[in-house]
Amino acid sequence: MLSAKKNVRCYRFEGGSCQSIETQTVTELSVTLSVNGEDWLVLMCTPLEVEALAVGFLFNEGLIHSKDEIASVRVCPTGDNVDVWLTHAVEKPAQWRRTSGCTGGVTSVSTEYQPVVANRQPLSEGVMLAPEQVTALVNQLFAAQDLYQTAGGVHTSALSDGKRILIVAEDIGRHNTLDKIAGRCLLDGINPRQRVLITTGRVSSEMMQKAARIGASVVISRTAPSSLSIEIAEQSGITLIGYARRDRFTVYCHPQRVVAGSSGEAACTETESMLETQA
Repeated sequence: MLSAKKNVRCYRFEGGSCQSIETQTVTELSVTLSVNGEDWLVLMCTPLEVEALAVGFLFNEGLIHSKDEIASVRVCPTGDNVDVWLTHAVEKPAQWRRTSGCTGGVTSVSTEYQPVVANRQPLSEGVMLAPEQVTALVNQLFAAQDLYQTAGGVHTSALSDGKRILIVAEDIGRHNTLDKIAGRCLLDGINPRQRVLITTGRVSSEMMQKAARIGASVVISRTAPSSLSIEIAEQSGITLIGYARRDRFTVYCHPQRVVAGSSGEAACTETESMLETQA
C-alpha cells in the first residue's frame, strides 16, 4: 500500500538564516477508476481508503445504490488503478463536468443539481443539536485530523450521529472526503439514524449534493458555503452551518435544528438568516 505522506528535503528560512530540513508532505496520486473493466476517469486523491473512494463516488453519482450491486473492489499493487466490478451493466456517463475546488473533482453532467422540493427532509426529522454540541463536534473533527497534524495539506470530513464521530476521511480533495464517507457507509453497512457531516472544506454545490445523497440532516463546515449550496440546503431541508470554530458558528438555513440546550426549543428562528450563535 502506498503511504499517504512522503519525506521531502526543503529549506527553511527563519530569523534571517537558512536551514536544510527534512519534513513530510501529503501524497497526491492519480488513480484510474475502472468500472466493469472499462476505464472511466482519473481521480486525483490521497492514497487512503481508495476502495471506499471509488464506491462512494459511484454512489454519490447515483450509479449504484447498495452494497449488493458491488461484486468486487480491488486496488492494483501499484496503487494507480482501482477496479470496481458490479453485478449489473452500467452506462458510462458521456460527459463529466469539472467541479469547483483546487484538486479539480468531477461529476457527471446528468447529475447536475436540479432543486426538487419533493425530496425535502421534514424539519421535524433529523438530529437536533444544542449550540455546545455543534462546537463539540467541531472539536472532535479537529482532534481526528491525524494526517493533517503530521503532514498538513489535506481536508478532513467526518460522519457523526450528533454525539460522536463514526467515520473520518482525509484527502487532498474535499469532494473525495465525502465520497470516502459514502463508500465506507456502504461497504461496512453503517447506517446511523441521525446523520451529521462535519468538514474542514468549503461547502460548494457539489459538496452539498453529496451531503444530501449521504442523507445528512445537518452539515457543519469550518469555512463558508457558496450561494448555490445554501439554495440546495434550503430546498433539501438540510441545516447548513458555516464558519464553525471552537466558540461560534453561523447558521445559513433551517436553524430549527439548533435548539436551546435541554429545553428542545429552537435557539433561533427561520427568519433570522446569517445568524452567528455564541456557544
